[in-house]
Amino acid sequence: MCYNNSMTLAISLLLVAYLLGAIPSGLWIGKIFYHKNLHELGSGNTGTTNTFRILGTKAGSVVFVLDVAKGAVALLLPSLFHSTIIPALIFGLAAILGHTFSVFDHFKGGKAVATSAGVILAYNPLFVAYLAVIFVIVLVLFSMISLSSISAGIAALLGLILFPLLGLQHLDWLFTVAILAIASLILIRHRENWRRIRAHEENLVPFGFNLSHQKKSHH
Repeated sequence: MCYNNSMTLAISLLLVAYLLGAIPSGLWIGKIFYHKNLHELGSGNTGTTNTFRILGTKAGSVVFVLDVAKGAVALLLPSLFHSTIIPALIFGLAAILGHTFSVFDHFKGGKAVATSAGVILAYNPLFVAYLAVIFVIVLVLFSMISLSSISAGIAALLGLILFPLLGLQHLDWLFTVAILAIASLILIRHRENWRRIRAHEENLVPFGFNLSHQKKSHH
């Protein structure tokens, strides 16, 4: 009976983690406060980047914080409710799945970068700090959030090798599998951006050096 109750709680929390991740922050903020549908503007994506581009810095910042928080809170759910039957990382992955395929948005969603960062932040802050440094360096040099996200995804895969070699973390098989899944999802979700980057037509942020000489104007 005790095991059944524990499993019921864990499964319920997994559902909560998915629903938490599925909250389409950018879409709802755009519709409620700006009377704009992000699906119809810019890239059509409801994540942080398109929110910044269409709704501005304030809305973009709020959506970024909310999307990061979704991932972090989802990972902390089992600790908050003293549920140990399912590893915490699985709850984080459920939130990422919800963010990418939202039940509140016809199973569409963002590209999972901010929510993934929240999951990793709550599980391994040093690892996400390493990814943030890579993200910022690439952003300053190339002026593209998409390329920064792709680079962070690749850096995450390299980090799985580097961190244990440098003694910064012990080999964690579940974390390894989670990073493989997260990085693969981010890279797959950015394949259209990669096509535009190669064609020198990608959207730029209004700062940085644009070293790849994209022709797209700043937004």
